[in-house]
Amino acid sequence: MPSIVVVGAQWGDEGKGKATDSLGNRVDYCVRYSGGNNAGHTIVVDGEKFILHLLPSGILNLNTTTIIGNGVVIDLDVLYSELNALSSRGVEVPHPLISANAHVIAPYHQTIDKVTERFLGKHRIGTTGRGVGPAYSDKVNRIGIRVQDLFDASILRQKVEASLEQKNHLLVKIYNRREVDPIQMTELLLSHADRIRPHVVDSARVINDALDDGKVVLFEGAQAHHLDVDHGTYPYVTSSNPIAAGACTGAGVGPTRIDRSVGIAKAYTTRVGEGPFPTELFDADGDRLRETGAEYGATTGRTRRCGWFDALVVEQACKVNAFTDLFLTKLDVLSGWDRIPVCVGYDVRGERHDVMPMTQSEVHHAKPIYEYLAGWTEDISSARSFDDLPANCQAYVKRLEVLSGCRISGIGVGPGREESIVINELL
Repeated sequence: MPSIVVVGAQWGDEGKGKATDSLGNRVDYCVRYSGGNNAGHTIVVDGEKFILHLLPSGILNLNTTTIIGNGVVIDLDVLYSELNALSSRGVEVPHPLISANAHVIAPYHQTIDKVTERFLGKHRIGTTGRGVGPAYSDKVNRIGIRVQDLFDASILRQKVEASLEQKNHLLVKIYNRREVDPIQMTELLLSHADRIRPHVVDSARVINDALDDGKVVLFEGAQAHHLDVDHGTYPYVTSSNPIAAGACTGAGVGPTRIDRSVGIAKAYTTRVGEGPFPTELFDADGDRLRETGAEYGATTGRTRRCGWFDALVVEQACKVNAFTDLFLTKLDVLSGWDRIPVCVGYDVRGERHDVMPMTQSEVHHAKPIYEYLAGWTEDISSARSFDDLPANCQAYVKRLEVLSGCRISGIGVGPGREESIVINELL
């Protein structure tokens, strides 16, 4: 049985949750392997909208066991809030299972995140202020708090003190804030121990045992390829590795255990926060994409920047993630345009680039070179097969497939779970 990793092919918000959820009860395990609650997955089931920030998308498939892997940073208050919200709506689950090695976002991480962004001013990264970046910084600096530390008061106290030793100097002397009391912070973190304990497991062992038993395992990250800290548009990126390879380190599996790599791409492009965006629109077309596509952040409510499909962005993601398939979302949003531009190259200071430029400076100065495809006027939300789509719509999909260098195996034509077209089965 296959194991699948699902990755956003642009700058996030592509609809990974819908694609993951659409696999339904065919998935035995759904594993979140990167990021924190700075991401948001919107899933619509039978007309009901569910917005998840930390929980794996498979949580709504009651036959699927969900796991939060070691590569995730966890805000425990957010975790409980999401579980309580599901319970209040009649969705009762005995999971997620949580890696003992996952790191915890403490309140002081959120404080550092917010004051740092304000301090940076015009040079800000555009973080969500959820404390994700500072938590990952502590992890790399080896002063992070792991889930397992909540079960040993002595170890936890030592780690909190070590983490706060420098931070309190920064808060008081640089940011003019009050210092954080390490004893109070330790007690606050310890208060979570009893509730989280039943969920905590050696997640790498659980996942590998499941694969040994022939179970179907789906790995999902947060954000997307071009927000990857190594391969994205640095420094305007997240603090983890949402690329397909991140599933290996963030879940604890070897690369030979991943059978399929699936990219999720919108039929146009959006981005939240700062950073380069060559096809961004500042006109009525951009406003129309935003309103028709309801392009507002599921986590922050922030307005998303909107632009036309950028084939260079998606092709780069296909190459690095070795995508076997693409799932194209929100194709229905493009209904009604007479012609639809697609970016097929960049002009960088008079030089044409047909693939993603190598340097930050080149991407910053990139101007899109467009190819114009014929649009369609029909409402495609009721289409359930590729042949149901209008001819111009089919031509648009086929052209994106060629430009991306990867077959398009699924298409989203509406927000609902059932509003999808399957061209090639992902399982």
